[in-house]
Amino acid sequence: MGSAARAQAPEQVILGVDPGLTRCGFGIVRMRADRRAEWVHHEVQGTGADEPLEQRILRIAQAADQLLERFAPDAMAIERVFAQNNAPTVVGTAQASGVVIAAAAARGVPVAWHTPSEVKAAVTGDGSAEKAAVTKMIARILRLEQLPRPADAADALAIAVCHGWRSGVGAGLDAQAGTTTTHQGARTQLQRASQERGTALTPAQRAWQAAEQKARRGR
Repeated sequence: MGSAARAQAPEQVILGVDPGLTRCGFGIVRMRADRRAEWVHHEVQGTGADEPLEQRILRIAQAADQLLERFAPDAMAIERVFAQNNAPTVVGTAQASGVVIAAAAARGVPVAWHTPSEVKAAVTGDGSAEKAAVTKMIARILRLEQLPRPADAADALAIAVCHGWRSGVGAGLDAQAGTTTTHQGARTQLQRASQERGTALTPAQRAWQAAEQKARRGR
């Protein structure tokens, strides 16, 4: 199902990206209207430090374009780059981010940015969680029998799930109507829909609510 066909369907496909020049993680999830996230695909595009810079960047750009062509995502979510002490790492991450974003823009795919703490809070309920905790929780959320490896792929999946939950993609009727709710509105609607179905929230849904509550208390 392509992006146009899914526009009227209660689900969206999201491509998450954990940018990096040495390893660029890609994770694709399908977010349903009931906020249930489903695994679609994940991979990591690696490049060698001894390769010409332009070839490394080209390989990442080609990998992103191939995924955009193959899965036709409705949105791309990418981790926001922050300045660190290791300047070369920051520059490489920014370069990888740029070509991936350009690939999405060329195909008309909207791009959103999320900070590492936002992703960790959305997935684990703890904005300072370790990578191992994120990997373990994303495997539970997506009901994977094995932990997604390497960590870059797990992070990319977490970024995609974070975007789906935070953007209102899985907010039931609002997602079908093509609108975005506030976090409070999405949560209220989620609870109402669950009550109408006579079912309890899934562990992933409860984790999202807990993360949002914790984030609000910290403001």
